[in-house]
Amino acid sequence: MKVNQKAARNYEIDMCNGPLLSKIILFAIPLMLSGILQLLFNAADIIVVGRYAGSDSLAAVGATSALINLLINVFIGLSIGTNVLVARFFASHSEHDLEETVQTSVVIAFIGGVILIIVGFLFSGPLLTLMGTPDNVLPLSTLYMQIYFAGMPATLLYNFGSAILRAVGDTRRPLYYLLTAGIINVVLNLFFVIQFSMGVAGVALATVISQCISAGLIVLCLVRSDADYRIQLKRLRIVRDKFFSIVKIGFPAGLQGAIFSISNVLIQSSVNSFGSVAMAGNTASANIEGFIYTSMNAVYQTTLSFTSQNFGAKNYKRMTRVLLYCQGLVILVGIALDGGALLMGNQLLHIYSSDPAVIEYGLLRMRCYIVLYFTCGMMDVMVGALRGMGYSVLPMFVSLTGACAFRIVWIYTVFAANRTLPTLYYSYPASWILTFFAHLICYILIRRHLHISEKDWMNRELAGQKQPTQPA
Repeated sequence: MKVNQKAARNYEIDMCNGPLLSKIILFAIPLMLSGILQLLFNAADIIVVGRYAGSDSLAAVGATSALINLLINVFIGLSIGTNVLVARFFASHSEHDLEETVQTSVVIAFIGGVILIIVGFLFSGPLLTLMGTPDNVLPLSTLYMQIYFAGMPATLLYNFGSAILRAVGDTRRPLYYLLTAGIINVVLNLFFVIQFSMGVAGVALATVISQCISAGLIVLCLVRSDADYRIQLKRLRIVRDKFFSIVKIGFPAGLQGAIFSISNVLIQSSVNSFGSVAMAGNTASANIEGFIYTSMNAVYQTTLSFTSQNFGAKNYKRMTRVLLYCQGLVILVGIALDGGALLMGNQLLHIYSSDPAVIEYGLLRMRCYIVLYFTCGMMDVMVGALRGMGYSVLPMFVSLTGACAFRIVWIYTVFAANRTLPTLYYSYPASWILTFFAHLICYILIRRHLHISEKDWMNRELAGQKQPTQPA
Protein backbone atom coordinates (compact mmCIF):
# COMPACT_ATOMS: atom_id res chain seq x y z
CA MET A 1 0.00 0.00 0.00
CA LYS A 2 2.89 2.32 0.69
CA VAL A 3 4.01 1.86 -2.89
CA ASN A 4 0.65 3.19 -4.08
CA GLN A 5 0.92 6.17 -1.76
CA LYS A 6 4.41 6.95 -3.04
CA ALA A 7 3.30 6.54 -6.66
CA ALA A 8 0.41 8.96 -6.10
CA ARG A 9 2.78 11.54 -4.60
CA ASN A 10 4.96 11.35 -7.72
CA TYR A 11 2.03 12.60 -9.80
CA GLU A 12 0.94 15.39 -7.44
CA ILE A 13 2.06 19.03 -7.66
CA ASP A 14 2.47 21.27 -4.61
CA MET A 15 0.59 24.35 -5.80
CA CYS A 16 0.95 26.33 -2.56
CA ASN A 17 4.73 26.42 -2.16
CA GLY A 18 7.86 26.86 -4.26
CA PRO A 19 8.32 28.22 -7.80
CA LEU A 20 5.00 29.03 -9.43
CA LEU A 21 5.43 29.55 -13.17
CA SER A 22 7.23 26.25 -13.77
CA LYS A 23 4.53 24.37 -11.85
CA ILE A 24 1.75 26.11 -13.78
CA ILE A 25 3.38 25.06 -17.06
CA LEU A 26 4.01 21.51 -15.78
CA PHE A 27 0.35 21.29 -14.79
CA ALA A 28 -1.07 22.89 -17.95
CA ILE A 29 0.87 21.01 -20.63
CA PRO A 30 -0.68 17.55 -19.94
CA LEU A 31 -4.09 19.24 -19.85
CA MET A 32 -3.43 20.83 -23.24
CA LEU A 33 -2.25 17.52 -24.64
CA SER A 34 -5.33 15.78 -23.21
CA GLY A 35 -7.63 18.31 -24.85
CA ILE A 36 -5.77 18.16 -28.14
CA LEU A 37 -5.82 14.36 -28.13
CA GLN A 38 -9.55 14.38 -27.41
CA LEU A 39 -10.11 16.72 -30.33
CA LEU A 40 -7.85 14.65 -32.58
CA PHE A 41 -9.98 11.64 -31.81
CA ASN A 42 -13.14 13.68 -32.40
CA ALA A 43 -11.60 14.96 -35.62
CA ALA A 44 -11.00 11.36 -36.62
CA ASP A 45 -14.75 10.83 -36.23
CA ILE A 46 -15.46 13.82 -38.46
CA ILE A 47 -12.79 12.89 -41.04
CA VAL A 48 -13.89 9.26 -41.30
CA VAL A 49 -17.54 10.28 -41.65
CA GLY A 50 -16.78 13.05 -44.14
CA ARG A 51 -14.50 10.88 -46.28
CA TYR A 52 -16.38 7.57 -46.21
CA ALA A 53 -20.03 8.40 -45.43
CA GLY A 54 -20.59 11.68 -47.32
CA SER A 55 -21.35 15.32 -46.59
CA ASP A 56 -24.83 14.59 -45.18
CA SER A 57 -23.29 12.37 -42.49
CA LEU A 58 -20.65 15.02 -41.81
CA ALA A 59 -23.35 17.65 -41.39
CA ALA A 60 -25.36 15.26 -39.21
CA VAL A 61 -22.54 14.80 -36.72
CA GLY A 62 -21.75 18.53 -36.71
CA ALA A 63 -25.39 19.48 -36.14
CA THR A 64 -25.44 17.61 -32.82
CA SER A 65 -22.45 19.21 -31.05
CA ALA A 66 -24.20 22.32 -29.73
CA LEU A 67 -27.20 20.29 -28.54
CA ILE A 68 -25.00 17.65 -26.87
CA ASN A 69 -23.16 20.39 -25.00
CA LEU A 70 -26.48 21.91 -23.96
CA LEU A 71 -27.68 18.65 -22.42
CA ILE A 72 -24.50 17.56 -20.63
CA ASN A 73 -23.03 20.89 -19.51
CA VAL A 74 -24.98 21.04 -16.23
CA PHE A 75 -23.49 17.73 -15.09
CA ILE A 76 -20.01 18.53 -16.43
CA GLY A 77 -20.28 21.80 -14.49
CA LEU A 78 -20.80 19.86 -11.27
CA SER A 79 -17.34 18.35 -11.75
CA ILE A 80 -15.99 21.90 -11.33
CA GLY A 81 -17.53 21.90 -7.86
CA THR A 82 -15.71 18.62 -7.18
CA ASN A 83 -12.42 20.09 -8.40
CA VAL A 84 -12.70 23.19 -6.21
CA LEU A 85 -13.68 21.29 -3.04
CA VAL A 86 -11.09 18.52 -3.44
CA ALA A 87 -8.34 21.10 -4.04
CA ARG A 88 -9.44 23.14 -1.04
CA PHE A 89 -9.67 20.19 1.37
CA PHE A 90 -6.43 18.68 0.04
CA ALA A 91 -4.51 21.92 0.63
CA SER A 92 -5.99 22.38 4.12
CA HIS A 93 -5.33 18.69 5.03
CA SER A 94 -9.01 18.03 5.81
CA GLU A 95 -8.90 14.27 5.16
CA HIS A 96 -12.45 13.47 6.28
CA ASP A 97 -13.99 16.23 4.16
CA LEU A 98 -11.85 15.14 1.21
CA GLU A 99 -13.02 11.52 1.48
CA GLU A 100 -16.69 12.51 1.68
CA THR A 101 -16.36 14.82 -1.33
CA VAL A 102 -14.81 12.09 -3.49
CA GLN A 103 -17.44 9.44 -2.63
CA THR A 104 -20.28 11.90 -3.18
CA SER A 105 -18.86 12.98 -6.54
CA VAL A 106 -18.72 9.44 -7.90
CA VAL A 107 -22.38 8.82 -7.06
CA ILE A 108 -23.39 12.15 -8.65
CA ALA A 109 -21.50 11.22 -11.83
CA PHE A 110 -23.20 7.84 -12.18
CA ILE A 111 -26.73 9.07 -11.46
CA GLY A 112 -26.24 12.04 -13.79
CA GLY A 113 -25.12 9.70 -16.56
CA VAL A 114 -28.24 7.53 -16.21
CA ILE A 115 -30.46 10.63 -16.36
CA LEU A 116 -28.71 11.75 -19.54
CA ILE A 117 -29.25 8.37 -21.21
CA ILE A 118 -33.00 8.81 -20.73
CA VAL A 119 -32.99 12.45 -21.84
CA GLY A 120 -30.87 11.75 -24.91
CA PHE A 121 -32.99 8.81 -26.05
CA LEU A 122 -36.35 10.55 -25.61
CA PHE A 123 -35.61 14.12 -26.68
CA SER A 124 -32.86 13.98 -29.33
CA GLY A 125 -35.25 13.95 -32.30
CA PRO A 126 -37.66 16.67 -31.08
CA LEU A 127 -34.84 19.01 -30.06
CA LEU A 128 -32.98 18.59 -33.34
CA THR A 129 -36.23 19.33 -35.15
CA LEU A 130 -36.66 22.53 -33.11
CA MET A 131 -33.15 23.54 -34.19
CA GLY A 132 -34.26 23.43 -37.81
CA THR A 133 -32.04 20.50 -38.75
CA PRO A 134 -32.65 19.76 -42.47
CA ASP A 135 -34.79 16.71 -43.28
CA ASN A 136 -31.95 14.96 -45.12
CA VAL A 137 -29.78 15.21 -41.98
CA LEU A 138 -32.31 14.80 -39.15
CA PRO A 139 -32.57 10.95 -39.01
CA LEU A 140 -28.78 10.55 -39.00
CA SER A 141 -28.30 13.24 -36.32
CA THR A 142 -30.97 11.63 -34.11
CA LEU A 143 -29.40 8.17 -34.44
CA TYR A 144 -25.94 9.55 -33.63
CA MET A 145 -27.16 11.33 -30.49
CA GLN A 146 -29.13 8.36 -29.15
CA ILE A 147 -26.14 6.04 -29.41
CA TYR A 148 -23.74 8.70 -28.12
CA PHE A 149 -25.80 9.29 -24.98
CA ALA A 150 -25.68 5.60 -24.09
CA GLY A 151 -22.12 6.28 -22.91
CA MET A 152 -22.99 9.19 -20.63
CA PRO A 153 -22.32 7.41 -17.28
CA ALA A 154 -18.80 6.64 -18.50
CA THR A 155 -18.32 10.19 -19.79
CA LEU A 156 -19.27 11.73 -16.46
CA LEU A 157 -17.24 9.23 -14.41
CA TYR A 158 -14.16 10.12 -16.46
CA ASN A 159 -14.79 13.85 -16.06
CA PHE A 160 -15.36 13.66 -12.30
CA GLY A 161 -12.39 11.33 -11.85
CA SER A 162 -10.19 13.69 -13.85
CA ALA A 163 -11.43 16.62 -11.75
CA ILE A 164 -10.35 14.80 -8.58
CA LEU A 165 -6.87 14.11 -9.92
CA ARG A 166 -6.45 17.65 -11.32
CA ALA A 167 -7.34 19.07 -7.92
CA VAL A 168 -4.25 17.44 -6.39
CA GLY A 169 -2.00 18.37 -9.30
CA ASP A 170 -2.16 15.14 -11.30
CA THR A 171 -2.81 15.90 -14.95
CA ARG A 172 -0.61 13.15 -16.37
CA ARG A 173 -2.57 9.99 -15.61
CA PRO A 174 -5.82 11.28 -17.18
CA LEU A 175 -3.71 12.02 -20.28
CA TYR A 176 -2.40 8.43 -20.40
CA TYR A 177 -5.91 6.98 -20.02
CA LEU A 178 -7.32 9.27 -22.67
CA LEU A 179 -4.52 8.34 -25.08
CA THR A 180 -5.24 4.63 -24.63
CA ALA A 181 -8.99 5.04 -25.13
CA GLY A 182 -8.54 7.44 -28.04
CA ILE A 183 -6.35 5.08 -30.05
CA ILE A 184 -8.99 2.39 -29.61
CA ASN A 185 -11.62 4.91 -30.74
CA VAL A 186 -9.78 5.64 -33.99
CA VAL A 187 -9.30 1.95 -34.76
CA LEU A 188 -12.96 1.21 -34.09
CA ASN A 189 -14.01 4.18 -36.26
CA LEU A 190 -12.18 2.75 -39.24
CA PHE A 191 -13.47 -0.74 -38.50
CA PHE A 192 -17.15 0.16 -38.08
CA VAL A 193 -17.42 2.82 -40.81
CA ILE A 194 -15.19 1.42 -43.56
CA GLN A 195 -15.44 -2.33 -42.94
CA PHE A 196 -19.12 -2.51 -41.91
CA SER A 197 -20.43 0.70 -43.56
CA MET A 198 -22.20 1.73 -40.33
CA GLY A 199 -21.85 5.49 -40.99
CA VAL A 200 -22.74 7.78 -38.09
CA ALA A 201 -23.87 4.80 -36.01
CA GLY A 202 -20.39 3.30 -36.23
CA VAL A 203 -18.73 6.56 -35.18
CA ALA A 204 -21.09 6.93 -32.22
CA LEU A 205 -20.58 3.32 -31.11
CA ALA A 206 -16.79 3.68 -31.28
CA THR A 207 -17.05 6.81 -29.12
CA VAL A 208 -19.16 5.02 -26.49
CA ILE A 209 -16.73 2.10 -26.25
CA SER A 210 -13.73 4.42 -25.89
CA GLN A 211 -15.54 6.44 -23.21
CA CYS A 212 -16.15 3.26 -21.21
CA ILE A 213 -12.46 2.37 -21.44
CA SER A 214 -11.23 5.79 -20.25
CA ALA A 215 -13.76 5.79 -17.41
CA GLY A 216 -12.77 2.29 -16.36
CA LEU A 217 -9.08 3.21 -16.25
CA ILE A 218 -9.57 6.34 -14.16
CA VAL A 219 -11.94 4.63 -11.71
CA LEU A 220 -9.51 1.73 -11.35
CA CYS A 221 -6.71 4.22 -10.64
CA LEU A 222 -8.69 5.91 -7.86
CA VAL A 223 -9.91 2.62 -6.37
CA ARG A 224 -6.39 1.19 -6.18
CA SER A 225 -4.88 4.39 -4.80
CA ASP A 226 -3.91 4.59 -1.12
CA ALA A 227 -4.20 8.40 -1.08
CA ASP A 228 -6.86 10.27 0.89
CA TYR A 229 -8.75 11.02 -2.34
CA ARG A 230 -9.22 7.35 -3.32
CA ILE A 231 -12.60 5.87 -4.26
CA GLN A 232 -13.88 3.47 -1.60
CA LEU A 233 -16.56 1.36 -3.29
CA LYS A 234 -18.12 0.19 -0.01
CA ARG A 235 -18.44 3.77 1.21
CA LEU A 236 -19.94 5.32 -1.91
CA ARG A 237 -22.79 7.56 -0.81
CA ILE A 238 -24.11 11.08 -1.08
CA VAL A 239 -23.10 13.19 1.93
CA ARG A 240 -25.66 15.96 2.20
CA ASP A 241 -23.40 18.92 3.00
CA LYS A 242 -20.80 17.90 0.39
CA PHE A 243 -23.53 17.42 -2.20
CA PHE A 244 -24.88 20.91 -1.62
CA SER A 245 -21.36 22.38 -1.63
CA ILE A 246 -20.63 20.72 -4.98
CA VAL A 247 -23.95 21.96 -6.35
CA LYS A 248 -23.39 25.47 -4.96
CA ILE A 249 -20.13 25.82 -6.90
CA GLY A 250 -20.73 23.48 -9.83
CA PHE A 251 -24.38 24.06 -10.74
CA PRO A 252 -23.96 27.75 -11.64
CA ALA A 253 -20.98 26.76 -13.80
CA GLY A 254 -23.00 24.00 -15.45
CA LEU A 255 -26.03 26.22 -15.88
CA GLN A 256 -23.81 28.86 -17.44
CA GLY A 257 -22.45 26.28 -19.87
CA ALA A 258 -25.95 25.05 -20.68
CA ILE A 259 -27.31 28.54 -21.33
CA PHE A 260 -24.19 29.36 -23.33
CA SER A 261 -25.08 26.31 -25.38
CA ILE A 262 -28.56 27.76 -25.94
CA SER A 263 -26.97 30.76 -27.61
CA ASN A 264 -24.76 28.38 -29.60
CA VAL A 265 -27.84 26.33 -30.53
CA LEU A 266 -29.46 29.52 -31.82
CA ILE A 267 -26.33 30.31 -33.80
CA GLN A 268 -26.22 26.73 -35.11
CA SER A 269 -29.87 27.06 -36.09
CA SER A 270 -29.01 30.25 -37.97
CA VAL A 271 -26.14 28.45 -39.72
CA ASN A 272 -28.55 25.61 -40.59
CA SER A 273 -30.68 28.09 -42.52
CA PHE A 274 -27.83 28.45 -45.05
CA GLY A 275 -28.02 24.74 -45.98
CA SER A 276 -26.07 21.51 -45.41
CA VAL A 277 -22.92 22.69 -47.25
CA ALA A 278 -22.61 25.71 -44.96
CA MET A 279 -23.26 23.40 -42.01
CA ALA A 280 -20.46 21.08 -43.13
CA GLY A 281 -18.01 23.99 -43.54
CA ASN A 282 -19.01 25.39 -40.17
CA THR A 283 -18.46 21.95 -38.58
CA ALA A 284 -14.98 21.55 -40.07
CA SER A 285 -13.89 25.06 -39.06
CA ALA A 286 -15.31 24.71 -35.55
CA ASN A 287 -13.39 21.46 -35.15
CA ILE A 288 -10.11 23.19 -36.02
CA GLU A 289 -10.87 26.11 -33.71
CA GLY A 290 -11.58 23.57 -31.00
CA PHE A 291 -7.85 22.80 -30.84
CA ILE A 292 -7.20 26.43 -29.95
CA TYR A 293 -10.02 26.58 -27.42
CA THR A 294 -9.07 23.38 -25.64
CA SER A 295 -5.47 24.58 -25.29
CA MET A 296 -6.68 27.83 -23.73
CA ASN A 297 -9.21 25.94 -21.61
CA ALA A 298 -6.31 23.98 -20.10
CA VAL A 299 -5.03 27.29 -18.71
CA TYR A 300 -8.51 27.99 -17.31
CA GLN A 301 -8.47 24.62 -15.51
CA THR A 302 -4.97 25.40 -14.25
CA THR A 303 -6.19 28.72 -12.86
CA LEU A 304 -9.11 26.96 -11.19
CA SER A 305 -7.02 24.30 -9.43
CA PHE A 306 -4.15 26.58 -8.38
CA THR A 307 -6.53 29.25 -7.09
CA SER A 308 -8.62 26.67 -5.20
CA GLN A 309 -5.62 25.16 -3.40
CA ASN A 310 -4.12 28.53 -2.49
CA PHE A 311 -7.50 29.79 -1.34
CA GLY A 312 -7.80 26.74 0.91
CA ALA A 313 -4.31 27.45 2.28
CA LYS A 314 -5.13 31.20 2.62
CA ASN A 315 -2.26 32.13 0.29
CA TYR A 316 -4.09 35.15 -1.12
CA LYS A 317 -1.02 36.94 -2.51
CA ARG A 318 0.01 33.81 -4.39
CA MET A 319 -3.47 33.73 -5.95
CA THR A 320 -2.79 37.07 -7.63
CA ARG A 321 0.44 35.73 -9.11
CA VAL A 322 -1.46 32.66 -10.35
CA LEU A 323 -3.88 34.91 -12.23
CA LEU A 324 -1.13 37.04 -13.79
CA TYR A 325 0.91 34.05 -14.93
CA CYS A 326 -2.14 32.27 -16.33
CA GLN A 327 -3.32 35.35 -18.23
CA GLY A 328 0.12 35.72 -19.80
CA LEU A 329 0.18 32.04 -20.70
CA VAL A 330 -3.30 32.00 -22.25
CA ILE A 331 -2.53 35.08 -24.37
CA LEU A 332 0.70 33.51 -25.61
CA VAL A 333 -0.95 30.17 -26.43
CA GLY A 334 -3.98 31.81 -28.04
CA ILE A 335 -2.07 34.18 -30.31
CA ALA A 336 0.37 31.47 -31.42
CA LEU A 337 -2.38 29.02 -32.32
CA ASP A 338 -4.62 31.70 -33.86
CA GLY A 339 -1.82 32.68 -36.22
CA GLY A 340 -1.09 29.07 -37.14
CA ALA A 341 -4.74 28.38 -37.93
CA LEU A 342 -4.99 31.46 -40.16
CA LEU A 343 -1.83 30.58 -42.08
CA MET A 344 -2.76 26.93 -42.62
CA GLY A 345 -6.54 27.19 -42.70
CA ASN A 346 -6.97 26.02 -46.30
CA GLN A 347 -4.71 22.99 -45.84
CA LEU A 348 -6.33 22.05 -42.54
CA LEU A 349 -9.87 22.25 -43.93
CA HIS A 350 -8.86 19.95 -46.81
CA ILE A 351 -8.33 17.23 -44.22
CA TYR A 352 -12.03 17.32 -43.40
CA SER A 353 -13.49 17.66 -46.89
CA SER A 354 -12.43 17.89 -50.52
CA ASP A 355 -15.55 19.88 -51.47
CA PRO A 356 -14.42 23.44 -52.44
CA ALA A 357 -17.73 24.92 -51.26
CA VAL A 358 -17.37 23.32 -47.82
CA ILE A 359 -13.79 24.63 -47.55
CA GLU A 360 -14.84 28.15 -48.53
CA TYR A 361 -17.52 28.22 -45.84
CA GLY A 362 -14.99 26.98 -43.33
CA LEU A 363 -12.49 29.69 -44.25
CA LEU A 364 -15.22 32.31 -43.97
CA ARG A 365 -15.88 31.37 -40.35
CA MET A 366 -12.17 31.34 -39.51
CA ARG A 367 -11.52 34.78 -40.99
CA CYS A 368 -14.35 36.38 -39.06
CA TYR A 369 -13.14 35.99 -35.50
CA ILE A 370 -10.10 33.78 -35.08
CA VAL A 371 -7.76 36.79 -34.85
CA LEU A 372 -9.34 37.71 -31.50
CA TYR A 373 -9.88 34.16 -30.27
CA PHE A 374 -7.31 34.62 -27.48
CA THR A 375 -9.73 37.03 -25.75
CA CYS A 376 -12.01 34.02 -25.15
CA GLY A 377 -9.15 32.44 -23.18
CA MET A 378 -8.63 35.62 -21.18
CA MET A 379 -12.31 35.64 -20.28
CA ASP A 380 -12.21 32.00 -19.15
CA VAL A 381 -9.10 32.51 -16.99
CA MET A 382 -10.93 35.26 -15.10
CA VAL A 383 -13.81 32.85 -14.54
CA GLY A 384 -11.37 30.20 -13.25
CA ALA A 385 -9.94 32.65 -10.71
CA LEU A 386 -13.41 33.61 -9.45
CA ARG A 387 -14.64 30.01 -9.19
CA GLY A 388 -11.43 28.94 -7.49
CA MET A 389 -12.29 31.36 -4.69
CA GLY A 390 -15.74 29.79 -4.40
CA TYR A 391 -17.59 32.52 -6.31
CA SER A 392 -19.61 30.67 -8.94
CA VAL A 393 -22.94 32.50 -9.10
CA LEU A 394 -21.38 35.90 -9.84
CA PRO A 395 -19.35 34.82 -12.91
CA MET A 396 -22.41 32.90 -14.09
CA PHE A 397 -24.56 36.03 -14.15
CA VAL A 398 -21.79 38.11 -15.69
CA SER A 399 -21.14 35.53 -18.42
CA LEU A 400 -24.81 35.04 -19.17
CA THR A 401 -25.32 38.76 -19.51
CA GLY A 402 -22.09 39.68 -21.27
CA ALA A 403 -21.88 36.72 -23.63
CA CYS A 404 -25.05 34.65 -23.86
CA ALA A 405 -27.69 37.40 -23.67
CA PHE A 406 -25.53 39.64 -25.84
CA ARG A 407 -25.34 36.98 -28.57
CA ILE A 408 -29.08 36.33 -28.47
CA VAL A 409 -29.79 40.05 -28.78
CA TRP A 410 -27.28 40.20 -31.62
CA ILE A 411 -29.06 37.39 -33.49
CA TYR A 412 -32.45 39.08 -33.26
CA THR A 413 -31.20 42.59 -34.04
CA VAL A 414 -27.90 42.93 -35.92
CA PHE A 415 -28.10 39.55 -37.68
CA ALA A 416 -31.82 39.95 -38.38
CA ALA A 417 -31.05 43.24 -40.13
CA ASN A 418 -28.18 41.76 -42.17
CA ARG A 419 -28.56 37.99 -42.55
CA THR A 420 -25.03 37.01 -43.56
CA LEU A 421 -22.68 34.50 -41.95
CA PRO A 422 -19.97 37.11 -41.17
CA THR A 423 -22.55 39.19 -39.28
CA LEU A 424 -23.47 36.10 -37.28
CA TYR A 425 -19.88 35.19 -36.49
CA TYR A 426 -18.87 38.69 -35.36
CA SER A 427 -21.05 38.24 -32.26
CA TYR A 428 -18.39 35.99 -30.70
CA PRO A 429 -15.37 38.31 -30.31
CA ALA A 430 -17.58 41.22 -29.28
CA SER A 431 -19.06 39.13 -26.44
CA TRP A 432 -15.66 37.82 -25.27
CA ILE A 433 -14.13 41.27 -24.89
CA LEU A 434 -17.19 42.69 -23.11
CA THR A 435 -17.35 39.78 -20.66
CA PHE A 436 -13.61 39.78 -19.89
CA PHE A 437 -13.70 43.35 -18.62
CA ALA A 438 -16.82 42.67 -16.56
CA HIS A 439 -15.11 39.66 -14.89
CA LEU A 440 -11.96 41.71 -14.27
CA ILE A 441 -13.95 44.33 -12.35
CA CYS A 442 -15.59 41.59 -10.26
CA TYR A 443 -12.22 40.02 -9.46
CA ILE A 444 -10.71 43.34 -8.33
CA LEU A 445 -13.66 43.99 -6.00
CA ILE A 446 -13.54 40.47 -4.50
CA ARG A 447 -9.77 40.53 -3.97
CA ARG A 448 -10.11 43.90 -2.25
CA HIS A 449 -12.73 42.37 0.06
CA LEU A 450 -10.46 39.37 0.80
CA HIS A 451 -7.57 41.71 1.57
CA ILE A 452 -9.70 43.64 4.07
CA SER A 453 -10.93 40.40 5.65
CA GLU A 454 -7.35 39.11 5.95
CA LYS A 455 -6.22 42.33 7.66
CA ASP A 456 -9.16 42.13 10.10
CA TRP A 457 -8.28 38.52 10.91
CA MET A 458 -4.61 39.39 11.50
CA ASN A 459 -5.59 42.33 13.72
CA ARG A 460 -7.80 40.05 15.81
CA GLU A 461 -4.99 37.53 16.10
CA LEU A 462 -2.54 40.21 17.23
CA ALA A 463 -5.06 41.59 19.71
CA GLY A 464 -5.55 38.11 21.13
CA GLN A 465 -1.81 37.62 21.55
CA LYS A 466 -1.42 40.95 23.40
CA GLN A 467 -4.43 40.43 25.65
CA PRO A 468 -2.65 38.46 28.46
CA THR A 469 0.01 41.20 28.84
CA GLN A 470 -2.56 43.91 29.47
CA PRO A 471 -3.35 44.86 33.11
CA ALA A 472 -6.61 43.55 34.53
